[in-house]
Amino acid sequence: MAERSPYRLFHVQLKQRIALSPSMVRMVLTAPEVAHMRSDGPDQRIKVFFPLPGQSAPQVPEGEDWYARYRALGDDERPPMRTYTIRALRRGQAEVDVDFVMHGETGPASRWAVHARPGDRIALMAPDAEVPDPQGMGYEWKPPADAGEILLVADETALPAVAGILETLAGQSAPPRVRALLEVAHGDDVQPLKAPEGAQLVWCVREGAGYGEELLQAVKSRIAPLAGGRGAAGTAPDLAEVDIDTQILWEQAAGTDAAPFYAWVAGEAGAVMAIRRYLVKECGLDRSTITFMGYWRHGKVLE
Repeated sequence: MAERSPYRLFHVQLKQRIALSPSMVRMVLTAPEVAHMRSDGPDQRIKVFFPLPGQSAPQVPEGEDWYARYRALGDDERPPMRTYTIRALRRGQAEVDVDFVMHGETGPASRWAVHARPGDRIALMAPDAEVPDPQGMGYEWKPPADAGEILLVADETALPAVAGILETLAGQSAPPRVRALLEVAHGDDVQPLKAPEGAQLVWCVREGAGYGEELLQAVKSRIAPLAGGRGAAGTAPDLAEVDIDTQILWEQAAGTDAAPFYAWVAGEAGAVMAIRRYLVKECGLDRSTITFMGYWRHGKVLE
């Protein structure tokens, strides 16, 4: 008998929309079956499907071979699919929160978020609580147990994951030292976040600057002293470049429990690539202690 997939399709409807800032809205989604959803990490990824024009709900193939059948659909039949993060899951209330960055009608996800009202329906491909995932798929927050120092670097697309990570760390009896560098579009987009006592939260505001420019400058101005003594001074480690226009930049830390330092970096792929280059080649940080993720690429569509 074939093993069941740890993921399944959940048909949900919008219960409530909550404006978090001018550029971000929280969608509270519900359905009885959400009681059977699972989230394994604070950065748990899910796939979100949106209805095509004229549809009240997306028509998504189901079953073990759903993705092959989904890809085989014609462009006028295939519902748009994007990757999002579970911000919060309340199985007892059959509710799941997903935060959306609002950037007008520039794509199917943002377009849906602009117009969505309670009762509107979408679909989520999310972990199934009845099928544990022994491989730990769908999330990358896997810090070493002994890490005493944590670095988080993210733009607004990764802010829901960072918010969940900070909440997780705040709940620890002896949390590590935490520094979070976070980029948002406008000053009004800065959000109050629950974080461990003593955590340094640095907000970088673009206000018209290029994606990732302020974030990279924040990294350069604040991380060099942090990196002192960790790398091989005077040497430039080999670092293969990634063609971010044809490949997804996705590199996970080695996951050893002996590493005293751990970094989690996510956002626009070009910015993450530049930060990767700086931290590894210029600062000399051990690449095996850093997770780099291109959540999106400016001018490209990543599902």
